[in-house]
Amino acid sequence: MIKNYYDDIVNCVNVLKQQGIIIYPTDTIWGIGCDATQSKPVRRVFNVKKRDEAKALIVLLDDVAKLSYYVNNVPPIAYDLMKQVNTPLTIIYQGARNLAPQCASADGSVAIRIVRDDFCKDLISSFGKPIVSTSANVSGEHTPVIYQEIDNKVLEQADYIVNYKRNVITAVKPSTIIRLTGDWDYEIIRS
Repeated sequence: MIKNYYDDIVNCVNVLKQQGIIIYPTDTIWGIGCDATQSKPVRRVFNVKKRDEAKALIVLLDDVAKLSYYVNNVPPIAYDLMKQVNTPLTIIYQGARNLAPQCASADGSVAIRIVRDDFCKDLISSFGKPIVSTSANVSGEHTPVIYQEIDNKVLEQADYIVNYKRNVITAVKPSTIIRLTGDWDYEIIRS
């Protein structure tokens, strides 16, 4: 299992550096991922999902210290929320920067989650850049909670599929999403 883990990290990083896309277990559900700083692979993710580009994607980071490189201003409430919420938390920030334009919404906001899951943290840390995260399905179709639920149409379009956790069945759900509306204000988008 340990060998698979590290082989998967190395293989994912190689694919991500070549602007490829991966299918991987996130801190929530199985996802489609790519380099969040490059337009070409991000557009490819939209094509795989058949998703409207007006719907931005979630970006995963491994360390809160890197947040200010991808967001113009991190309001103080963001740090408090990350400390207080024990489940995966995606926060929508204003002023996206240093990311592929498709990762931001039309208003310039971006949804970012600081992952706590070891595999995701190690993958993002090894890659050195944020990774896109979106459910491994075609938009509008069933969201796969376990690997076996991922449609072959999606799997066939990936450049690499992680082996780690393929046989793990856990009760997971998508992250809580909160939009920051000021230095100390926010609204819950999805709980």
